[in-house]
Amino acid sequence: MRLLRALALLAALIVIPAAAPAAAMAHQPQPPKEFVPVDEVPPGEQIPAINFVAAAYGFAWVAVLGYVWSIAKRLKQVETELADLESRRK
Repeated sequence: MRLLRALALLAALIVIPAAAPAAAMAHQPQPPKEFVPVDEVPPGEQIPAINFVAAAYGFAWVAVLGYVWSIAKRLKQVETELADLESRRK
């Protein structure tokens, strides 16, 4: 039974990716034949890069600040436990 499942999984991994690129390529617009300056690209086809950069920086800062807050919280807890242990020792 395990061998049958493994063979079915292997067949799916081989067949599905082989068919996917052909289907994906059929729906994608073809790139222009020659270089087109950014100024001449229609606004609907331009990517607003500043929004993505701002979102990435915002996410990074929130992650860093969350990590620092987490470490500070855990450090305060360890310091409290250490003070408690020192007071018990004396």
